[in-house]
Amino acid sequence: MASALAAPTHLRTCHLTDPLGIDSPRPDLTWRPAAGRQVACQVQVAASAELLAAGRPGLWDSGRIPAGHGLPVPYAGEPLGSAQRAAWRVRVWDEAGDVSAWSGPAFWETGLLGPADWAGAAWVTAPEWAPPATEEHDPGRALPLLAKDFTLPGPPRRARLYATALGLYVPTVNGRRISAAELEPGYTAYDKRLLYATYDVTAALREGGNTLGFQLACGIAHVPDVPGRYQKLHVSHGLPRLLAVLRAEAGDGTCTTVVTDTSWRTAPGPVTLSDWFGGEDYDARRDIPGWDTPRRAHAPGWRPAVAVPAPEGVLSARTHPPVEVVEELAAVSVTEPSPGVHVVDFGVNIAGRPQLRVAGPRGTTVVLRPGELLHEDGTVNQRFTGRPCYDAYTLRGTGHDGGDGNDGDEGDAQNDGNAGDAGNAADAAGAEEVWHPQTVYHGFRYVQIEGLPAPATRHTLRAQVLRAANAPAGGFRCSSELLTAIHRLVDRAVQSNMYSVLTDCPHREKLGWLEEAHLVFPAVARNYDVAAYYRKLVRDMADAQTETGLVPGIAPEYTVFEDKFRDDPNWGGALVLAPWQLYRTYGDTATLRAFYPHMRRYLGHLGSRARGDLLAHGLGDWMAFDTSTPKAVTATYAYHRAAATLGRIAAVLGEEGDAGRYRELAARIGRAFHAEFFDPASHTYATGSQAADAMALELDAETGVLTPDEHRAVLAHLVASVRAAGDHVTVGEVALPALLRVLAAHGRDDVVHDLVTRTDSPSYGYQVVHGATALTERWDGPTRGSSQNHFMLGAIEEWFTSSLGGITQAEDSVAFAGLVLRPVPVGDLTHAETWYDTPRGRVRSSWRRPDGGPSTAGLTYDVTIPPGPVARVELPLPEGAAAPPAPAGARLLGLAGGRAVYEALPGELRFTVPK
Repeated sequence: MASALAAPTHLRTCHLTDPLGIDSPRPDLTWRPAAGRQVACQVQVAASAELLAAGRPGLWDSGRIPAGHGLPVPYAGEPLGSAQRAAWRVRVWDEAGDVSAWSGPAFWETGLLGPADWAGAAWVTAPEWAPPATEEHDPGRALPLLAKDFTLPGPPRRARLYATALGLYVPTVNGRRISAAELEPGYTAYDKRLLYATYDVTAALREGGNTLGFQLACGIAHVPDVPGRYQKLHVSHGLPRLLAVLRAEAGDGTCTTVVTDTSWRTAPGPVTLSDWFGGEDYDARRDIPGWDTPRRAHAPGWRPAVAVPAPEGVLSARTHPPVEVVEELAAVSVTEPSPGVHVVDFGVNIAGRPQLRVAGPRGTTVVLRPGELLHEDGTVNQRFTGRPCYDAYTLRGTGHDGGDGNDGDEGDAQNDGNAGDAGNAADAAGAEEVWHPQTVYHGFRYVQIEGLPAPATRHTLRAQVLRAANAPAGGFRCSSELLTAIHRLVDRAVQSNMYSVLTDCPHREKLGWLEEAHLVFPAVARNYDVAAYYRKLVRDMADAQTETGLVPGIAPEYTVFEDKFRDDPNWGGALVLAPWQLYRTYGDTATLRAFYPHMRRYLGHLGSRARGDLLAHGLGDWMAFDTSTPKAVTATYAYHRAAATLGRIAAVLGEEGDAGRYRELAARIGRAFHAEFFDPASHTYATGSQAADAMALELDAETGVLTPDEHRAVLAHLVASVRAAGDHVTVGEVALPALLRVLAAHGRDDVVHDLVTRTDSPSYGYQVVHGATALTERWDGPTRGSSQNHFMLGAIEEWFTSSLGGITQAEDSVAFAGLVLRPVPVGDLTHAETWYDTPRGRVRSSWRRPDGGPSTAGLTYDVTIPPGPVARVELPLPEGAAAPPAPAGARLLGLAGGRAVYEALPGELRFTVPK
């Protein structure tokens, strides 16, 4: 019998599509219903898609179970073993009782779930990198290559490679890169956790001889002091080492297993320096052609690998998108500010790496100096890193220079497996050599080239943009090129700092400062799908937590900063607020439950530092122009947010006793804040700063300690403060999101519009008109200097998408089940459009009006509402206008606050305001 509803789509496990290497025993299963309002579902899981199709779900058949729209359903079937594949499908029921067709099959595969699965595999490295080798920088010690030959009786039916390293690794099979993933594994607190990845290498293997190859590097796990190179910090969790297991299953079910052990062979590779902050040196004369293909690892100069102690951290599967090359940029211009020194401009500030094309004599060294800014003489400016940061490439080239003992008798034929794209050296003597660093990345717009055998052209360099491969999930544009350009600045800064942690800047620190993870969450999540990615960030926070409950300002905590940088509740509070944002956005209760004990410990830590329910420590409103705001205001604001949010989390988890205690704590904090800082005579808080008023008003929305008249008076004081500053903000990064939210929540989008369209300092527009191509660290960043690629001031993105674009959800909604579409035409804008991929599906909101100005007469509003519950549409009306008739698929509910309010069914609808 035909199903009444179309089949669900977009099936995902742990918020990933058909993932390999899942180590959760109860992975989350999610999907998008194609139609209807889902009230129930049935999930079936089997060992293969064929068994599913035959109706034999041997692993789990949930039967019909309640299912909220867009909320994950945890797997509750038979326990899965290591390296086990599971196929699953789902069908849903709507509120009318109609059932959908079964979805197509989706898959997940478990990783290596216990220590026994790694049995026989040893951590290995080259002898010169093994203890008791010095952890100090040794300029004569090249990074090692590791290779293992093995034989297969036939082409495998299925083959998986499981790999991790202390530091970084670049994996190959039979001379070819096996994955688009870069800078693996993502960095963690190495004394607590190392990530391993699972690769499908079935197609890379063949009958007969095969070779596994790994190039090792230091990453941020080992950062010694390198003379003449920039270092942000010095840290060492140990020298580079590798752990890997290969399982290749034949058609008859037999399995060939290859593990890292002392039968592996090693030789020094062409990477002579891998400095996470200072750059990579690569000597192509040291290339060993075909080193990672069969029988090459037994040539002269290769030695047995040595076993070394395992790192302290536990092994966990990488269950978030890796860093990948997502874009390539051509040079915009090439200049020669001094003889033989060329500067390439890529036109936009990025994070990634340069790719060099060069031909020339053997032994020629080309130096690439990345930078965000230029000196007045046109050369690259690296003053904010102090010591230089650069990559260096020594050509294989033509001719002879005495050799270095690594060429053997391999001749000039060159294998391109090291680079994974065009190769890392010449294909023949004298040919063009193509190279990019593989073990570091940089933040840059410009690259200065020194040592070229011939003048540079636009062909000499390209730029490869790297970031975590989180899928795009939203977009925004409007009739103002200025506002659209500001959106682009924020987006580029988010991209450039979205690595294995959310970094503060890609050129100088590369550290995971935690305040940005929650303060600027909408700028990240409204543009990219970070459901799986943020889970990793939260686990990093929990791993960084100390025994006393403190969550340091950075995670992983590779260096311990002084007290105010280490212990600020707006930084550490990310451990509570980021999981709550994950829950509200994606319905993720698993992360709430997993880290709830850590959140309780953190709130206990804050309580230990409180005096009379007030906190007074930390960094204050970081980067504020008005520095008068007391630290006690920003710290107590954060304390209240953490307590109130933890109360909500406890209620979601059914911890009602805790929920009541945390609600009461939040109420006490609110009352203490009000008693300490409210000035009823001046209708303001503390010093009367914008920051104090904004945080107080947002806090009052929770506590209600102000009377309605007092609340209006404080709002008026805040607005007057912005106007008195010439429509400029004086706040820093902590108060900025609160300021924008408070103004929008109280219908003062006109004030937000006026401040966001300024082009004098301090403003976003100042950055645009002064040539910024990514959001800068400071409001006047393009002319002051400092970081040119910082997303911490990106809070305006929430206003773009939620106010101008109008896409939001009701206060009690989770995963956008309660979708609200409420656009705010403001200023002289004539058009705004935004789209966002919610767990329900894609939402689109687009409005046009014939003329700018205050009137919305003639406005047309087009919306796309995905399947699920009816949405609420609030259409702005001219003053005194009657509500327009509802289009097909919508029902008028009435008027509220100068808006016509409708219920709207899923689909595409157009609302029109008559002239």
